[in-house]
Amino acid sequence: MPPIATSAPRRPVRLLAAAVVLALVGLNAYRMTVIPQPWPRMALDWALVAAGCGALYWRRRRPVPVALAVLLCAAVYYPANPYDSPLPVIAFAVALYTVAAEGRMTAAVTLAVLAMLAVGYGELAPGQGGGRHVDDAAMVLLTGWLFGVIAAGHAQRSRQAYLREVEQRAVAAEREKEVRARQSAVEERLRIARELHDVIGHSLSLINVQSGAVLHRHTKRPGETRELVAALEAVRAGSRDALRELRATLGVLRQADEEAAPTAPAAGLEDVGALVERASAAGLDARLVTEGLPGRPVPPQVGLAAYRIVQESLTNAVRHSGARRAVVTVRHEEDAVRVRIEDDGHGVPGEAAQGDAAPGREGPKEAGSAGDGSDRGPGGSAAGSGIEGMAERARALGGGLTAGNVRGEDGKGGVRGYRVEARLPLGKSAR
Repeated sequence: MPPIATSAPRRPVRLLAAAVVLALVGLNAYRMTVIPQPWPRMALDWALVAAGCGALYWRRRRPVPVALAVLLCAAVYYPANPYDSPLPVIAFAVALYTVAAEGRMTAAVTLAVLAMLAVGYGELAPGQGGGRHVDDAAMVLLTGWLFGVIAAGHAQRSRQAYLREVEQRAVAAEREKEVRARQSAVEERLRIARELHDVIGHSLSLINVQSGAVLHRHTKRPGETRELVAALEAVRAGSRDALRELRATLGVLRQADEEAAPTAPAAGLEDVGALVERASAAGLDARLVTEGLPGRPVPPQVGLAAYRIVQESLTNAVRHSGARRAVVTVRHEEDAVRVRIEDDGHGVPGEAAQGDAAPGREGPKEAGSAGDGSDRGPGGSAAGSGIEGMAERARALGGGLTAGNVRGEDGKGGVRGYRVEARLPLGKSAR
């Protein structure tokens, strides 16, 4: 973003100041010719004026010494001069303004007091012939003018500080915006990767299983044409569903209107039955059980999360666990939907002591937490990334997910399957 201007353009101000100085110098020269003086005295007056005005060149570097030097030049110039040139007092006002603008308020007030004391001493000093250069009203005006200059310098400093703070805040906000944009991009990439994994991985896994079954049946029993045709129909249906869901996912990514675009392909609890049927077509004896209060409205994000969890669990059961049967239980509770997928596969070999779930109760550790063995899915495959994705979906809705091996009735027997159970609250969404 472009930097915020902390001061007005200096070129016009400098041109105006130069014009004023030239006018004052001309006026000063004219008045000197009207009241003639000896050349040594005139040279001293011009030297004092030049020294006082020239010292202003260093006012930014050394504001207090420069102001003090200008004040001394004015103190020497005015008492013995028959006319009052405005140049020394204007130079002192500029120096005093700079001191205040640099934040040296104590020094500025001290210099103003010294200036007034010098004026008073000059009026009362011997040799003035009883006349006065400055009357009482002028003294009051001069005092107010000097302190007005100090106030203007202080106001300028406050304005500069405010503008610097605004600029710093704008830069910080811009940086924070960039960080949030990068973080949002990373989260979006992760979400897209999770969606593609869930959508494509499930359907292609079923296609792979069905294709293997076709080849096996054709090799062992080439005469069973009817079963071969049924298997090929299942392969075709699976590939068609995969393409349909892929198009839906890509359609979401291509949406130009972010507010009108859905956050994921339209899938929910009403589609879980189709998942179970596809798993059955792949050779898994799968069935769906609905409990609780079915028919209650379920938020779309909850339905999508439940659908993806069932999808990933059935995919793992078909691909990795060697399961023959699986039961999908969807329970509608007052404030949540609970989904449980349990199969009779061999579970996670070598990790039975971590993330186990005894019958009727959840495992002691949440899937995806450290030490739960979720870096591998059933059968030690790379499906653990899917389990972590399921746990992330549940956590995003304020719920939780457990996954682990299932033991015998007493909880001490051998592994007899694998269970994934998730609780998805209805009234809370992380996004």
